[in-house]
Amino acid sequence: MVLYEASLRVKHECPYREISERHPDLTIREWPLSDCQVLEITSEKTPTDRLLEDIDRLGTVLHESRDDAGYHVVTQSCLCSLEASIIDRFEAHNCLYQSPTIYRQGWEHYTVIAFDEADVRALLADLRADRDIELLSKTAIAEKRIPHSMLTPVDQLFDDLTDRQLAALQLALEQGYYEQPRKTSLREIAGRTSVAKSTYEEHLRKAENKLLTNAGRFLRLVTATSSTNPLGAGQSEPAEQGAD
Repeated sequence: MVLYEASLRVKHECPYREISERHPDLTIREWPLSDCQVLEITSEKTPTDRLLEDIDRLGTVLHESRDDAGYHVVTQSCLCSLEASIIDRFEAHNCLYQSPTIYRQGWEHYTVIAFDEADVRALLADLRADRDIELLSKTAIAEKRIPHSMLTPVDQLFDDLTDRQLAALQLALEQGYYEQPRKTSLREIAGRTSVAKSTYEEHLRKAENKLLTNAGRFLRLVTATSSTNPLGAGQSEPAEQGAD
């Protein structure tokens, strides 16, 4: 199977794109989370007062540094700049959005992966109907694995997990429950909490089920280009000797 990776840039109303247009030496990388965005902003030049004012309006500064390499800042923003509409269009044309979005010199840069080249063409035609767009590259990906880090934003893997389910999963990991051999039991882990073993186990199992269901959406991409079938899935088991 051949996959297609397409890189495109778009001009549309967006606060981060507008900041990159005002400051041409600036690069903004955006990682979307469930209710906010994390932005990495870099510049080779000393930041101007206007740039610092723009950054202050973006949200909470998590990290800031200035050295010979330039200016670097990480912020958490709730401007919700990543358009739901454009991501919805990616999904409508069976194209998987790859974060981060990059803003540079007044353009928004996106990367998507598709299973069919026709889906890429349809997506581009759809986007051109109401915004400026340029296709930068389209590459066939064959006979190699896609790095797992490309597949999905982390928050999508933990979609729909409650705080208690996340806490149960984290505690199980920290206590070595998933190591081989296991370093602890469900009863021992539950003993570290204020809930009964049955309650803790219910939270953990629901967390596992949701996590695997979410990861399953991206499993096809991980295995799509593999020509091997290590488990012989779909093949009939050999008959046991002496069987009737």
